Amino acid sequence: MKQLVNIERFFLIGHILAMAFGLAGLLIVLPHPELIASLSPLGQTLFQWSMSGGGVVYIILGAVAVAIYAYRTLGLWQWLTFMVPAVLLSLGSELLGTSTGFPFGHYGYLSGLGYKVADLVPFTIPLSWFYLGLVSYLIARVGLEARVKPAKPISWLRHLGAIAIGAILLTSWDFVLDPAMSQANVPFWLWYQPGAFFGMPYQNFAGWLGTGALFMTVAALFWKKTPVSLSRKELGLPLAIYLSNFVFATVMSIGAGIWTPVGLGILLGVAPAVGLWWMAASASTPTAPDQLENSATTRSSTTTVPAAPVGVLPK
Repeated sequence: MKQLVNIERFFLIGHILAMAFGLAGLLIVLPHPELIASLSPLGQTLFQWSMSGGGVVYIILGAVAVAIYAYRTLGLWQWLTFMVPAVLLSLGSELLGTSTGFPFGHYGYLSGLGYKVADLVPFTIPLSWFYLGLVSYLIARVGLEARVKPAKPISWLRHLGAIAIGAILLTSWDFVLDPAMSQANVPFWLWYQPGAFFGMPYQNFAGWLGTGALFMTVAALFWKKTPVSLSRKELGLPLAIYLSNFVFATVMSIGAGIWTPVGLGILLGVAPAVGLWWMAASASTPTAPDQLENSATTRSSTTTVPAAPVGVLPK
């Protein structure tokens, strides 16, 4: 388990560093051609590679970090029953959107995010829906479940609340990212029919809310009998992923001279996410009588108690 934690941290750090490197290239180097000309041949090759593949790298690193985290803390079943619906349903929405304009509006992806499925949607896009969707949902669900007693079942009202808040957290990140990424010096997608919200149609937000809520609902159905009682410390990676991606989007927006979406994102995304993270228990607790029994057995057989795998009931 410790080895998995170390690998997970490696990918998390790589994810954050890749975003920082991408920001430096997009906002500092690219607007100043003289800096590019002053680079050595190797430096120019690396810069060209980063511009063509940097977006792919940071998304893959983030997806791998979250996948390992989900497997380690939630278990194989919970990880796959979130990831598979998230990837497939978001890909379906994106293919529908780029083909028909529903549910996001009329847009198209440019180069820079990897191979395109059906020549329309980069394969990295469903991965970003997965990893940001999962951390958003976990932050919302853990925060809402934090005050529920271990033996008490989670009500459907709380399930619906976690889905709604998780979808809002996910969409709030898009408030900030989408205007900047479509208006950057090297845009990654473009709107064929620009809208009133800094070039985006308001329909885009409805599409994000609907798509996020859809795959979170599917996961909630699979997880309906599996309480998730992560501690504040155990919820650290989801919060780190959410905040680091928000910072990336914020710097991109400010670099493009766009400020209003940042304020909306902080109000509807960052502040609730931090508040929900703080609502999590300060230490993990067992979530069922059998876990209490197993915990007691472990303590009686050894003087060192290994960290319990997050408090999810087995399928």
